[in-house]
Amino acid sequence: MIDRESKIYIPGHKGLVGSAIVRKFLSEGFSNLILYDSKSFDLRDQKKVEELFETESPEYVIIAAAKVGGILANNLFRAEFIYDNLMIEANLIHNAFKHKVKKLIFLGSSCIYPKITSQPIKEEQLLSGYLEKTNEPYAVAKIAGIKLCENYFRQYDSNFYSVMPTNLYGPNDNFDLKSSHVLPALIRKIHEAKENNADEIEVWGTGKPRREFLYVDDLADAIFYLFENIDARDIYSKNISHLNIGTGQDLSVSELAELIKKTVGYAGNIRYDVTKPDGTPRKLLDVSRIHQLGWKHKTSLEEGIKETYEWFVNNYKL
Repeated sequence: MIDRESKIYIPGHKGLVGSAIVRKFLSEGFSNLILYDSKSFDLRDQKKVEELFETESPEYVIIAAAKVGGILANNLFRAEFIYDNLMIEANLIHNAFKHKVKKLIFLGSSCIYPKITSQPIKEEQLLSGYLEKTNEPYAVAKIAGIKLCENYFRQYDSNFYSVMPTNLYGPNDNFDLKSSHVLPALIRKIHEAKENNADEIEVWGTGKPRREFLYVDDLADAIFYLFENIDARDIYSKNISHLNIGTGQDLSVSELAELIKKTVGYAGNIRYDVTKPDGTPRKLLDVSRIHQLGWKHKTSLEEGIKETYEWFVNNYKL
């Protein structure tokens, strides 16, 4: 059991992932959390990040901060996606090393894996093929973060490691249609279509790509479990550079759309724009290792979508 008075720095605490991690740690009795608003504190600024570590002296760090978005955002802002993420993770990981942080967990993304690879995707498949072009800059930045953690461990024995969540969703998600991921985008589109009595909605691509989705509070539960029970040596001793976190279950985008239609209560049609990109054909993570370590997800997709839709209706301002 880690001391509940420990100082834990959670950069990115207001986002989808960070807010779920904060909820989980507060519920487990950790109250000494270091939380800075990204709007007033630029994690790309090396000097400011160093000053933060000198002032606050965090004992543990969980990196949930990142510039994130869906296919459209990844394609439009390619330079920002690689630069911002490289600077954020490099500043945080290096200062965690300099200031002797006891444990650091870095959150990546399943887009780090090759576009075409065997399914489900094992951790060893990192860097085994070409990346999906639409999110290549973001993926390259996240891979760099993984390798930073791994090599601070290998050279300095720093207790730093990375986890790779699958596609996430839940309360506090991004529902902006220009930058959101597929699940929250579908929730908003279908909700607005119902409210406006629209006959149909448009969805990018063919609807055939298959995706895996993890409720964000389940991810927070996994992070907490790993935080208390798993150290870097437990990961790297398996000859892997990171650990997958997911459900081990997937479905097609069209099946997802139908499930959201049912949840929202929308009776219209869905039209697929096949001139738009599909992205990676399939992304299903092999989660056997985290199962062996003692953790499994708890929330079904149906239950998670219901909870997310209720949060959207009650909290999101269109």
